[in-house]
Amino acid sequence: MVSTAAAQIQDERFSALGLSKMIVNDAQVCCYSRSLGAASATNPILVLLHGYPQSSYTWRHLIPLLPANAPIFAPDLAGYGNSAPIKANDKLSVGNALLSALKTEVRRTSSGSSSDAIPAVLIGHDRGARVAHRLAVSGADGIDILGVCLIDIVPTITQWAASSRASEVVGYFHWPFLANVELATKILTAYGGGNWCRDMTLRWAGKNSTGLSYLKADNSLDVYAGFFEQPHTIWSSNEDYRAGATEDIQLQEEDQKVGKKIKAPLLLLYSEGYLGSRYDVPKEWKDWVAEGVKLDSHAVGNDIGHFGAEEAPQESAQAIKEWLKRLGLET
Repeated sequence: MVSTAAAQIQDERFSALGLSKMIVNDAQVCCYSRSLGAASATNPILVLLHGYPQSSYTWRHLIPLLPANAPIFAPDLAGYGNSAPIKANDKLSVGNALLSALKTEVRRTSSGSSSDAIPAVLIGHDRGARVAHRLAVSGADGIDILGVCLIDIVPTITQWAASSRASEVVGYFHWPFLANVELATKILTAYGGGNWCRDMTLRWAGKNSTGLSYLKADNSLDVYAGFFEQPHTIWSSNEDYRAGATEDIQLQEEDQKVGKKIKAPLLLLYSEGYLGSRYDVPKEWKDWVAEGVKLDSHAVGNDIGHFGAEEAPQESAQAIKEWLKRLGLET
């Protein structure tokens, strides 16, 4: 059952931004989009993939700052927000469900040939960035991925490897905790999914007062917490983390063994004081990009936390637009 209040706030905000809502396919993916039929090789669809524990509402500040003519596709990940849960929660299955929804919407709104590959740039944050990473490596039938922007992550293997350090285990306790799906579901349900969502969001946010104001604006915590009161969201998001400890990491290990890497230009957008304080982020990604593929990076400072596109939307949007311009895409 969908949280009615959270859904209404999210729907109204995206409608005000000129996006249309549809729930499509058997997977019942909720997506917000505009101008999909106008997509071209120089004006690709910007596919916005949100992270944990949020919904597509996280993009509400960024979307008005992106190029006004850019086609936008912003879905709720499987089981999150307004989207229904699916059986398989590995990043490839989730990504394929989202891109299948994109193809459905392009066919519905476009007069072009259905056999043409759909040009897209994937922009993902947190769990959505991990979906984007998987798709960028595995590819997607019928989708021409022209670029990938990963916001505030390092590779999943790298993240798990840090668990050998006590301080990292404390900071990322939720990774092993949530991967124990049945126990974590019981504990989060008893504590309250909404309470958990609020606590973790504020735990990962930065200390910049303006950034925090942006993060909390437009009743965002009520929206995210409202969706997290849904039993299926607690369960699905825990399954998301379980997959991150099993299938996802196994695929990444196989990728590295055979040299299967990101084939599209990559932009790393990350918090200097959050992720950047623990990793040399561009260095961590260097071996995950195919030879000859351009890797760009931009660190967001000023005590901005994990939710860069939400806490610092102007700087994030500018970095993305400049990157798109360097790729020869319309801005």
